[in-house]
Amino acid sequence: MKVNKIMTVRVLFSLIVLLGFTSCSKKSSSKNTSSATGWKINDPNGGFQYNSNFTKQETAPGLVLVEGGTFTMGKVQDDVMHDWNNTPTQQHVQSFYMDETEVTNIMYMEYLDWTKRVFDPSDENYKNIYLGALPDTLVWRNRLGYNETMTNNYLRHPAYSQYPVVGVNWIQATEFAKWRTDRVNEAVLEREGYLKKGAKTVDIDADNTFSSEAYLASPSTSFSGNEEIVLQKAGRSKGKSAKKAKKEAAAAEASSSDAASGDATADAGADGPKNVYAQKTSGLMLPEYRLPTEAEWEYASAADVGNREYNLYRGQKKYPWKGSYTRSGKRDSRGDQLANFKQGKGDYGGIAGWSDDGADITGPVKAYAPNDFGLYDMAGNVAEWVQDVYRPIVDDEANDFNYFRGNVYTKNKIGDDGKVEMVTSANIMYDTLSNGKIIARNKPGEIAQIPVNEDETYLRQNFDKSNEINYRDGDKQSTRFFDFGGSEDDPKKVKKMYDSPQHKILKDSTGKMEKKFDKSAKRTTLIGDDVRVYKGGSWRDRAYWLDPAQRRYCQQDIATDYIGFRCAMSRVGPKSDFKKRARN
Repeated sequence: MKVNKIMTVRVLFSLIVLLGFTSCSKKSSSKNTSSATGWKINDPNGGFQYNSNFTKQETAPGLVLVEGGTFTMGKVQDDVMHDWNNTPTQQHVQSFYMDETEVTNIMYMEYLDWTKRVFDPSDENYKNIYLGALPDTLVWRNRLGYNETMTNNYLRHPAYSQYPVVGVNWIQATEFAKWRTDRVNEAVLEREGYLKKGAKTVDIDADNTFSSEAYLASPSTSFSGNEEIVLQKAGRSKGKSAKKAKKEAAAAEASSSDAASGDATADAGADGPKNVYAQKTSGLMLPEYRLPTEAEWEYASAADVGNREYNLYRGQKKYPWKGSYTRSGKRDSRGDQLANFKQGKGDYGGIAGWSDDGADITGPVKAYAPNDFGLYDMAGNVAEWVQDVYRPIVDDEANDFNYFRGNVYTKNKIGDDGKVEMVTSANIMYDTLSNGKIIARNKPGEIAQIPVNEDETYLRQNFDKSNEINYRDGDKQSTRFFDFGGSEDDPKKVKKMYDSPQHKILKDSTGKMEKKFDKSAKRTTLIGDDVRVYKGGSWRDRAYWLDPAQRRYCQQDIATDYIGFRCAMSRVGPKSDFKKRARN
């Protein structure tokens, strides 16, 4: 009787194990079977190939996840300036990633080092690429102050390596983010076996570079199509000759139906043949680094999530930390300043040895505790550039989701041969800024960009032209156009809100630069389409500016000794890594 019971238990156990394996097998196979057609995905014999094993976006270097949500943007406790640019509006921000700290001198120095090695400034054709990336170290000078030590040492001396970079204008910050995107994705592809190890430092030069968008559109253009660098990952299934696999891969790239938008030969799933190149469907390459939008920055800085009680915020924080004071109330650090800022006239740090914020100019990052999102120095140290073009009013009537003013839509330029047109040393475009600084608009290895046209905008309701900076802001569609009868074709008859000075840089017949300062007495404002928002207080600012909702503006080609930046990256996929459930 006892033996029968043991046998019965063993049989039941065997059935359970067998059923478990069967269900696992079905579950596993269902991932590689189309729910639309029933066809196999990642079939070794060909067909639709897709990364069906993707789990979630990889967290890129330096970033932390900021889970999105709703918040009240522009809600300040004080408005002593009375500039009327902080109208509270409820906004929703999607989840995104943000730099844990401000971009430091050593991070920016790495960018300068790479640029100098790849685009040799002794070569006249590339000289302005490196010079255009250099921060303006003269921002430290003051007519009645001795600051030459910072002028000569702040950027490069190891003592300041972990201090936030300054002297960088908005355009340079944007270019740094583009460079960072390419270097991170280059490292990812090297790690995954799509690029030869070490090529990013050994084989790199002005004619052999890597661009994320260019690789996605046409992988063979990276490193000038050198097959020893741009690798083929086991590009054949069992029994298929290498020659045939290579031929099929070349045909697949040439017949890519949407090369301009970043589709190229796919990486198949684990069970199928791995085609030659990674692409969007591989899930390997990361979205671009960029400057955060104003809404993202303010949401991340305020970190109201720390005040959350069920589905409500328990009050509005005045600063990125809890409480209404700039000094710590904790027992072990009571009286210590919680940020690096100007405490009063002639007081940039406090009394030596006590009540000192630890810095007289900028200070090392992570010197103070992070906010509830894990972000450091979201108040004090340096103010920070954001993406947005400045306007006094945030137009929440037009949009309350991922608010941003500054969209300029472009697309890849397609050459006469039907392929994407690459930037080369012969067609680099440079912009001369209003202050005379020359900055490269594009670099060799990137895809040339052009504005979108009517093919993309026809009958659309969500956008109607390439440059949308002035949407609902001075044109005939706008309620803010205060001379509606004026003709937009005659600029003398059009009255717009934003009539900022137009300084120009011209060149005479000999190529000598001539600076034309706009002396017009008819200008009504300093605000224009080249004026960007910057957020947060700095070492030069009083506590008033530490409020995350405060906003100021500066021309995008001007650099200062108190404005730095940090990068952000959009989150693809689910809002959070964790399943939400009701509290208690």
